[in-house]
Amino acid sequence: MCGITGWASYHRDATTLAPVLDAMTATLSPRGPDAEGNWLDAHAALGHRRLSVLDLEGGVQPMIAGGVVLSFSGEIYNHHELRAELRRRGRDFRTRGDTEVVLRAYQEWGPGLAKQLRGMFAFAVWDGPRQQLVLVRDRLGVKPLFWAEIDGGLAFASEPKALFAHPEIEPRVDADGLREAYSLLFSTGATLWQGIREVEPGGILLLNRDGITETRYWQLEARAHSDDRDATIERVRQLVDHASRTQLEADVPLCSLLSGGLDSSVVTALIADELRTEGERLRSYAVDYSDQAEQFTGDVLRTGHDTPFAAEAGAFIGTDHSTVVLDPMALLDPANRAAVVVARDSPIGVGDMDTSLYLLFGEIRKHSTVALSGEAADEVFGGYPWFHNPKALAASTFPWLLVTGDEAAVPLHPDVAARLDIPTFRDDTYRDALAAVPHLDDETPEEHRQREMQHLSLTRWLRQLLHRKDRLSMAQGLEVRVPYCDHRLIEYAFNAPWALKSFDGREKSLLRAVGTGLVPESVLTRPKNHYPATHHPDYNRGLQELAADALSTRDGEVRDIVDERRIKPLLDSQADRLEWGHRLRLERVVDLALWLDHHNPAIAL
Repeated sequence: MCGITGWASYHRDATTLAPVLDAMTATLSPRGPDAEGNWLDAHAALGHRRLSVLDLEGGVQPMIAGGVVLSFSGEIYNHHELRAELRRRGRDFRTRGDTEVVLRAYQEWGPGLAKQLRGMFAFAVWDGPRQQLVLVRDRLGVKPLFWAEIDGGLAFASEPKALFAHPEIEPRVDADGLREAYSLLFSTGATLWQGIREVEPGGILLLNRDGITETRYWQLEARAHSDDRDATIERVRQLVDHASRTQLEADVPLCSLLSGGLDSSVVTALIADELRTEGERLRSYAVDYSDQAEQFTGDVLRTGHDTPFAAEAGAFIGTDHSTVVLDPMALLDPANRAAVVVARDSPIGVGDMDTSLYLLFGEIRKHSTVALSGEAADEVFGGYPWFHNPKALAASTFPWLLVTGDEAAVPLHPDVAARLDIPTFRDDTYRDALAAVPHLDDETPEEHRQREMQHLSLTRWLRQLLHRKDRLSMAQGLEVRVPYCDHRLIEYAFNAPWALKSFDGREKSLLRAVGTGLVPESVLTRPKNHYPATHHPDYNRGLQELAADALSTRDGEVRDIVDERRIKPLLDSQADRLEWGHRLRLERVVDLALWLDHHNPAIAL
């Protein structure tokens, strides 16, 4: 895992701009703390920060062969098979990692190499003989890749902050950007930042002297499903098992994130079994707060305390399990909160859940460089409440806006709200999102709607979760892998009928069937539980103080964006009765102030 950046321009000699490339690359040092490499030629510059995971000695980047230069971030899980195929085609190799496989694959197949790759990745290729830049992103968008036009070409980077080190790109935000951020629709393509876009998941961007071309090499398709229940369960078992076991390769210490839920427990069980065959014992980690056992109260997202379930799962599976216990007051530390906002390059997050995840990753990084996670199982197997909530199923809007209450988070200043007109933007975007859902001609109304819900979850909701996990883990130099994002698993599960996904009358029926015997019965039957949040009233009181301070600083810039009249009553609420949704408003007010402090963006509405 790494950070990549650079540019291509047909109007300027890149060799005269080495300090610019140095500055862009330096901003990504947390993503790649182990090594740095830069390459410049007349019309292109590629930078790289490396987190060494495979072939620690041989994977130096940017990597060059035959006039083709590669800056690569991610992991290719089928690189051994591809290496064998490329050798049969006459390609020679000097290293044993996956980076050279990508380079040789480009030489063999050009931009079409993307379809050959299985993994999580974002990379840039400067094709010297053809004088073209190629940007490629993995199918689900696990790894980020941003770009912006510059004179005579474009610049790219793993994170927007690297683009801001380029003299032609400044941190600017307009109405479209705020609309994207505060609508909570999690689009890809457009971003918060004016002029900065994402390469689409499953997308290829090509720059040559004729201009910029964007294409998609992968997207979800509707296909007939002929397997019965037993065959479907068996196929899902094979796919989950293969995805988990093939993501274990690493030349550095590896662990799992074990929350005590079904998703992470199944992955942990499978990889622990694989490691046992090699005589190794898997380390696993959970997170908790020092007040959780005494202070826990249920809310719309959480039904129980994770730690006992995680400990039981670890003992049952046989991992070397640890619980990282955080002090709720550490979540108020301005330095920790600022680090999270800087990592995200955005004022939109989930407050203490972001800060605690960042701190958890920091503790894990002391012992491991790679972690496997259960992210995406809810999207793949229908685990969220909105798949089962009649109100959400009947609503003509994005389902998470109803279930989580996020629609009211960060009430905007009336003038800003009128300018952005987010309700109309949401309606228009929702119609466009539904129009993009593939269907079969013979679907029942229930099947039709559930396919829409799953498509929205996989193409929008999941993307912000993947962004969050990538940014906060890479800010600590930790690589997190996500087996449930294997595209073959997603393609198969997407087309399994809803009756199979819910055959036992509950969420995630197929995954629960796969987990039978692998995880404790208590975990197998446990209801869906989201990432934990602290419930300590002292945290709420501290958050109220931070929000009040945010409203009174930055020369009123925060008050220019948020509706102070609707925030102030929350500052005076009894701390132990502050509702989760109301607390989230305060979290985002604080983060807005931190974001303004760090980026000092030009905001033009």
